[in-house]
Amino acid sequence: MQKMTTDSLDLPLTVTVDVRADPPDLQDNTADLDRLRQALRRALMAMGTERSVVIPFRFMARVGQAFRDAGFRGHAVVNVLDDRFECVDFLAQSPGVLPAMALDLGTTHLEATLIDLQSGSNLARANRPNGQIKYGADILARIHYATGQKDGLAILQQAVVDSINQLAEDLVGQAGLEVEQIRALAVSGNTTMVHLLLALSPYHICREPYTPFVGWPDLFCAVEIGLMLNAGAPVWVLPSIGSYFGGDLISGILASGLDEQENTAMLIDVGTNAEVVLGNREWLIACAGAAGPALEGGVARMGMRAGPGAIEHVRLDQDTWRLSVQTIGNKPAVGICGSGLIELVAELFLAGIVDIRGKLRRDTGSDSEARQQFIRTHLVEEEDGLSFIVVPAEQAGHGSPVILAQVDLDAMMRSKAAMYAILTTLVGQVGVDFADLDTIYVAGAFGKHIDPRAAITLGMLPDLPLSVYKPIGNSSLAGAELVLRSEKARRRALSIGQKITYIELNVNQEFMIRFSGSRFIPHTDPGLFPSVPIIKIDEGA
Repeated sequence: MQKMTTDSLDLPLTVTVDVRADPPDLQDNTADLDRLRQALRRALMAMGTERSVVIPFRFMARVGQAFRDAGFRGHAVVNVLDDRFECVDFLAQSPGVLPAMALDLGTTHLEATLIDLQSGSNLARANRPNGQIKYGADILARIHYATGQKDGLAILQQAVVDSINQLAEDLVGQAGLEVEQIRALAVSGNTTMVHLLLALSPYHICREPYTPFVGWPDLFCAVEIGLMLNAGAPVWVLPSIGSYFGGDLISGILASGLDEQENTAMLIDVGTNAEVVLGNREWLIACAGAAGPALEGGVARMGMRAGPGAIEHVRLDQDTWRLSVQTIGNKPAVGICGSGLIELVAELFLAGIVDIRGKLRRDTGSDSEARQQFIRTHLVEEEDGLSFIVVPAEQAGHGSPVILAQVDLDAMMRSKAAMYAILTTLVGQVGVDFADLDTIYVAGAFGKHIDPRAAITLGMLPDLPLSVYKPIGNSSLAGAELVLRSEKARRRALSIGQKITYIELNVNQEFMIRFSGSRFIPHTDPGLFPSVPIIKIDEGA
């Protein structure tokens, strides 16, 4: 790893520097590029930073000619590395904007923003599916494709590079710019997605002792992997800690400020996996586990990611026995995302239609007529057992009913149990109580849409005041934006990786014990959830 500079200037990843040099004459016939390096170094020292200045070979001819054509005065485009500055272009006039791209490299979706590094403002935001998904819906399937198919790794790399190039076109289209104007890229993603982007073998990521090929890739140019950005655009990839602790979680720590806080707090990010960090500015401990797929649409038959037509909120009025749903974008329902699934099951549990084991019940006790009619309307017997009709076919956006089947409910119960077991295992490792936490940051779509009260009812999140829970949106993307804008953020990202302790849950016996105890609603020990009412169901029904 390169030596980190200690000057106090907080620079973005790419900057423009005003350079003025005297033209050569018989008394001073210093070579053009040497003259540029000297003038650029003086300008940088005047700004308060002192590092070596280099002009990479591949840019020498273009930069030297542009410097001379501009009359030895203009604006050097400089990439800010750990221990030096790289001059990659020279402009006669100051550019109106200096665009850079922040990328959340998701397993199923990519999301990106276009940032002006001169003003710090956001110019555009867009998202696209990850083109790799046709070769495998999840990380494990893609690892197998990359390592088991001929040219599989190259195919997967090209698929995601094409997706990023299309996303870049979307961004500049919104901003009225050209793709070649994008001067830098920051990438935040899980360990496997980064390996596939860089065409590095992910073979050992899923095999003991779970060793990635690389944790923090050195800076490289975007064009080296086929990205159609500016020829001098550097790519800064957020570091990974291990196979299951990627740069996207480092981004979350940056975005939440967890690593700078005096008081102990927690960060939860649920996607393909549930990733959790606990700590403060003195220490950080983390773990990850498979609690995400049922919540983001990977298991439930009608499950889907948070998008238009996804049911995100559910309420059941037990006075009128009317079920109301709210979809993202107020579109006709086509499925149900994680937050909607959590709220639906919580509402059904409180109504006695789902029992503590997470099983649908068609009870025949002495109910009100309205409740009996509700159950007759919504509960249907299918080949695999009972299912609950959330939205009938005539009201759905695709002409088929949106249904919660028992198999979907079973998957959700496993996910919710895994989530709580992850949280309790982590706090147990350091002897912290949930009550000691000032804040629990909840990232991603899970944090944006989830109702903490419903998650507490199910026993997925600890029973704490709702004010403790703070949604922070797409923290993976926010972290990528931070490292583009700030050298201090880039240093923080690297220092986080050096001081964090990672717990491997695959071999943690305590986690398995806690998981078993969490497979009830809210828990085998209801005393852990005092705010959740005890629902008595007539077992003779």
